[in-house]
Amino acid sequence: MAKNLVIVESPAKAKTIEKFLGKDYQVESSYGHIADLPSKEIGVDIDNNFKPKYEVSSDKKAVVKKLKDLSKSAEIVWLASDEDREGEAIAWHLAEELKLDQNKTKRIVFHEITKTAIQKAIENPRGINYDLVNAQQARRVLDRLVGYELSPVLWKKVKGGLSAGRVQSVSVRLIVEREREIQDFKAEGSYSVTAEFANEAGKAFKAKLPHNFKTKQEAENFLKQNIGSDYKVSDLETKPTKKSPAAPFTTSTLQQEAARKLYFPVGVTMMLAQRLYEAGLITYMRTDSVNLSQEAMAAAEAEIIRSYGKEFSKPRNYATKTKGAQEAHEAIRPTDMSLHSVNIDRDQARLYDLIWKRTLASQMSDAQLERTNVKIVASNHKEVFGAVGEVLLFEGFLKVYLEGNDDEEEEQEGMLPALKINEKLTNNYITATERFSRPPARYTEASLVKKLEELGIGRPSTYAPTISTIINRNYVEKGSFEGQERKYAMLTLKGGKIADQELKENFGSDKGKLVPTDIGMIVNDFLVKNFETILDYNFTAKVEQDFDEIAAGNEDWATMMRVFYDHFHPTVKNVEENAERESGERILGVDPKSGKQVSVRLGKFGPMAQIGDVDDEEKQFASLRPEQNIGNITLEEALNLFLLPKNLGTYKGEEVEVNNGRFGPYVRFGSVFISLPKGEEPLDVSFDRAVELIKEKEQADAPIGTYKNEPVQKGVGRFGPFIKWNGMFINVNKKYNFDNLSQSDIVALIEEKLQKDIDKVLHNWEEEGIRVEKARWGRSVILKGKVKIELSKEVDASKLTLDEVKEMIEKKAPAKKTAAKKTTAKKATTKTAAKKATTTAKKK
Repeated sequence: MAKNLVIVESPAKAKTIEKFLGKDYQVESSYGHIADLPSKEIGVDIDNNFKPKYEVSSDKKAVVKKLKDLSKSAEIVWLASDEDREGEAIAWHLAEELKLDQNKTKRIVFHEITKTAIQKAIENPRGINYDLVNAQQARRVLDRLVGYELSPVLWKKVKGGLSAGRVQSVSVRLIVEREREIQDFKAEGSYSVTAEFANEAGKAFKAKLPHNFKTKQEAENFLKQNIGSDYKVSDLETKPTKKSPAAPFTTSTLQQEAARKLYFPVGVTMMLAQRLYEAGLITYMRTDSVNLSQEAMAAAEAEIIRSYGKEFSKPRNYATKTKGAQEAHEAIRPTDMSLHSVNIDRDQARLYDLIWKRTLASQMSDAQLERTNVKIVASNHKEVFGAVGEVLLFEGFLKVYLEGNDDEEEEQEGMLPALKINEKLTNNYITATERFSRPPARYTEASLVKKLEELGIGRPSTYAPTISTIINRNYVEKGSFEGQERKYAMLTLKGGKIADQELKENFGSDKGKLVPTDIGMIVNDFLVKNFETILDYNFTAKVEQDFDEIAAGNEDWATMMRVFYDHFHPTVKNVEENAERESGERILGVDPKSGKQVSVRLGKFGPMAQIGDVDDEEKQFASLRPEQNIGNITLEEALNLFLLPKNLGTYKGEEVEVNNGRFGPYVRFGSVFISLPKGEEPLDVSFDRAVELIKEKEQADAPIGTYKNEPVQKGVGRFGPFIKWNGMFINVNKKYNFDNLSQSDIVALIEEKLQKDIDKVLHNWEEEGIRVEKARWGRSVILKGKVKIELSKEVDASKLTLDEVKEMIEKKAPAKKTAAKKTTAKKATTKTAAKKATTTAKKK
């Protein structure tokens, strides 16, 4: 048994650390937090200084037992979880749950997993920092109180099954407010003027007017003034300029740049960065500091000089500008500056490459440029054309890296030909192009992170889970709308004649951007109206500052909680008792046929249109289509919903109709449902078109072969091409030619799937109806009827006994009603019994 037990929170981190420690050290993983607030109760004693009730989850009990046994026989226990608040809380929970002897327990931290860093940490141990623990407790408890008290109000006043959270709700508010800005925006057209000139040597370049014309007539009048005009260079200014590199990565800037350059969602970036950190390749990835250590700066300088030359090196220190930033950590950087690339998983390698380039560039020389500004005058009018060009004199940091940006329309300045003052120019053409003002851009994951950081809301560890939470709750979705077509005019003066063209462009694309759903807007409006403080940006940022003060030891966490709760709780009670129910109702107008009111609102099954008011006993309902929403549907679009279902006729003795469903428009042929292709309007579908779709479906469903006398069909679904056999769906990968599957291909695919299903079964107690199977990501799952229990990675499911599995199922399965409960039920009051009877009658 090793003298030293080192406990980290990740098995990957444990494997890396084991390489650097000798045989006297045993490294084990806690697999993250071993204790947390209970999932089925509030778990906070509000009257006892907000004392949390922590418990070890069932899937962590085996881990805790193992660590407790190992700690008893170890001479020293080293708690080596991450060096942030979450890591400190993990260390504290380990000390509490394992009942560690304070005299033989040491806390160590390191911001990179290298031999030097770990040896240095072991030489400089410390105790648990309870200020950091309390800051983490304050965040956990406050967010639990907000969620547990606000969510039931939403169930009662908006819709069942909803939930609210402090940072998440503020994030949704940002997205909703941006959407409303876009909806209220009125595009205005104007005409921008660009001309192409050629110098005396015949080299062409472009120049622009510094302002736009408001109307087409003004633009045309200007072009007419240029007919027969002469042009010359009136002014030429050349001056040196420079570009400086961006600071090394923080968590936020890494998330933003990985989104821009690598198209990674924020959550994916953090997962990959975690793996790079645990493999010892980069420093700790949750940080808001742009500092580099002196050792790192020296290593970067040496690598720059070695790879590029001394003239490319310029060591720099950077200052963090983010609200509430903590400077204790370093920026995210490679642990070995000489390692230009890594031979690992492709996405990890791409992220490492980005981090390496950004870090090295931050310590490199400025790029030296020469910028030329040219002014061009005409003989027929006083307007002045301008052209700007840049020449790169010395690459500096640009040899390695250039930071991305979020401006979709930014133009890169190019080179200009050699010009001189009073040089005569030839005009090749002049265009006046209609351009429309643009609304504010919808948030991407990266730009939302940037905004949250600017406002001081959340911290590095919260951005990824915040975004995934609001998407999973269906308050926000990734836009899939590819834009609309819009006509614009372009006037061209060439050869003394003006041509007028009508062109088309696509605008308003929201593909991949964050768009609020109807329920997201309704919940946001309700919360903003009734819980102004909680949804206030400054308040949310102030809470983050309070957490920082607790972490610094300047504020008592229970006192901070009491101040918050004494204001928050009475507001919740008041809203619960007095606020009106919110459905997001919007009155669109009047139905011309019936004269009744037409409105849209949130219904039990989602957004819906309604003809007739609340008291109308004959009111009609229709679900909105997936691409429609309460905020911008028109009266005409709403009325069209009531034209469905539309009977198209009879085909092969079966009724054919077109209708709109929860997942989009479809054609129904008897009991068969066929989704309409994307963009196809259900009201435009004719009988002939419906039959065409039915025949395509029949052809797709026709058997392509058999296996064991059962037919095999093929199709394409959400996850790509598949074959279907005996109720089983089997994905067809790229090694097969899906369009020409042979009988041998079919047999191979089915038998491979059957074998996989056999291999994934770890236990099968048929008499008990219980199976234990391998699941995704190295986990396992217990299955019995409708009961499904997912086991964590640290549980070796192959060694579970039937009794252990039965115990887990008993804890998971809902308790059966006892005879005593039935007796009690019979003694219910007349009022309760009547209420139940009424409810039952309604269900029937």
